[in-house]
Amino acid sequence: MDNKNLLNRVGTIFGAFMVFFYLGLAIFVVFSSYLDHVDKPIRVLLGVPLFIYGIYRIFFSYSKIKENFFSNDDE
Repeated sequence: MDNKNLLNRVGTIFGAFMVFFYLGLAIFVVFSSYLDHVDKPIRVLLGVPLFIYGIYRIFFSYSKIKENFFSNDDE
């Protein structure tokens, strides 16, 4: 395995973990009691784009995982 392929795989794994970060941060911002001093509509306005971006990253990470881990290595 060459260094470029290894670096692509590490980046793909990092991207997959970032999906959980974005979705977790969205849930934290919207539902956390630690942020009760911030108005609920503002928390929703911050949380919904994070959640949508997390969903987008799921599809992007899925395609990168298929490409880097399950593609034919004859290239």
